[in-house]
Amino acid sequence: MLSEALAALAAAGGTALVSAMSTDAWTAAKQGFARLLGRGEPEQQDVVEQRLERSRRELAGKSDAALERARADQEAAWRLRLSDLLEDDPAVEADLRALVTALGARAPGSSGQVRQQVLGFDHAQQAVQGHGVQNVSFGGGEENRLGEQSDERS
Repeated sequence: MLSEALAALAAAGGTALVSAMSTDAWTAAKQGFARLLGRGEPEQQDVVEQRLERSRRELAGKSDAALERARADQEAAWRLRLSDLLEDDPAVEADLRALVTALGARAPGSSGQVRQQVLGFDHAQQAVQGHGVQNVSFGGGEENRLGEQSDERS
């Protein structure tokens, strides 16, 4: 049985892989995962590449709910394969982590970390929209406003 951290890594790997299937990062993702899952054996890598292409074709031409269902199915399938790999050979953890990180850095539509700072006064309202992991904090109102006011008077 995998540790929680390795199970999370396998899930992240499945998500990163399936996300890359519809991006310009697909070729690099396919090669990286084929190398990882094929364990460096050329014949195994070819088998994995064929399986990866079949998975990609499963997503092709689908939209909306059908696409989301197909993506979820593919993510679950690849998560299971990656979990099995990590259970059989825990030494691949670093390689999988590096691959997931590299794909996250390349994914189109993801600009990396975004920081938004908004000051509102009186009855102002703020809205934060985005996707992925978001950490939103509100606060610091009075001390920030007072600090700005004193700076303006100087």
